[in-house]
Amino acid sequence: MSTLPAVNQVLRERMLSARARTDQTFQILKPEAYYSRPIHERHRLIFYLGHLEAFDWNQIVRQGLGGVSSFHPEFDRLFEFGIDPPVGKAAEDQPSDWPSVEEVRAYGQRTRVIIDKLLDEAPEQIVQVALEHRLMHAETLAYLFHNLPYDQKLGTPPGKKHSSERSPASMIQIPRGTATLGQKAGEFGWDNEFDEHQVEVRRFAILKNKVTNGDYLEFVRTGAEPPHFWTRRNEEWFYRGMFGEIPLPLNAPVYVTYVQASAYASWIGRELPTEAQFHRAAYGTPSGEERNYPWGDSPPSPAYGNFDFQDSDPVDVDANPAGDSAFGVSHLVGNGWEWTRTPFAPFAGFQPFPFYPGYSQNFFDEEHYVMKGASPQTASCFLRRSFRNWFRPNYPYVYASFRVVEN
Repeated sequence: MSTLPAVNQVLRERMLSARARTDQTFQILKPEAYYSRPIHERHRLIFYLGHLEAFDWNQIVRQGLGGVSSFHPEFDRLFEFGIDPPVGKAAEDQPSDWPSVEEVRAYGQRTRVIIDKLLDEAPEQIVQVALEHRLMHAETLAYLFHNLPYDQKLGTPPGKKHSSERSPASMIQIPRGTATLGQKAGEFGWDNEFDEHQVEVRRFAILKNKVTNGDYLEFVRTGAEPPHFWTRRNEEWFYRGMFGEIPLPLNAPVYVTYVQASAYASWIGRELPTEAQFHRAAYGTPSGEERNYPWGDSPPSPAYGNFDFQDSDPVDVDANPAGDSAFGVSHLVGNGWEWTRTPFAPFAGFQPFPFYPGYSQNFFDEEHYVMKGASPQTASCFLRRSFRNWFRPNYPYVYASFRVVEN
């Protein structure tokens, strides 16, 4: 078990803040929505209400401390693990198979009381895992809820906030240099973030802005499959936002699958960047030094991009110019995760967490691809440059954007 120091007050406050975030997210739901399954490949929403608390219990108390008797082992098991089946393969449970919302809330409240009493005794690393897991699920909940019918949610439809003009699709030259991937030893990171290492990256050119809905619309007009987030009525395309539809914002990033992004890149004679190319464009500088964030070393703030739950939907690709990288590439962090063509695989030196061995290695299967950056619903702690996200290539529901490179 980890020998890292016990939880300090800052970490306790972060845990409380993470709980407040997920509690606020659940307030979007109307009561009848808890037994909905807005994405066929995922659990019903009632699972996630219990999962966040069961994960904290199973990791912090059962794994981190041991010797504490469970007050509800059935719920500990029922809500322990999510699912990641192939697209189109749904679970077969029924709403009646699940406990009531009141029972699940009572379980969660009691779990929190016990954890709060024991938190100072828990290994810091495991508490970090628990709070970041919760914040990961804050984003998962967002895209799950995004797919609910509007009459099952509480929220305000979006107003007009997008430009009617598309930004030019210009390419930026990135000189040869070194990209540092991975997390430093001794710093917190998930198992797939280690070990830190350097990669030499040849010169390449990268699209300044993310590919927009307007760009992709031209591809769709040739017969390509439209993105999941689009809908068509009377020959007009609309974007399906979290709380309402709007005319397709042509200057906002398009959210697509890896398969769709790759097809578009091929259509225009380019390709998706590698993980190392993304790092070089995002964190490198002409002088050869590397930054903590694209904009520099200042902490994340709303001026730098659309992240940390600022917005339920994307903004235009040329918004937040203060967040541009040293090379002038925009929105490399925020406004949509970015697909890379790098399969999700371990770095040299990878060691699974002994208390959570399946977190990464269950997905080293050549069926998931690395995504970098962040979406509007990504917590700021995941903006560290070592963090890696990943999904199946045909999974259409996440806030996944892309840009292309020329090698």
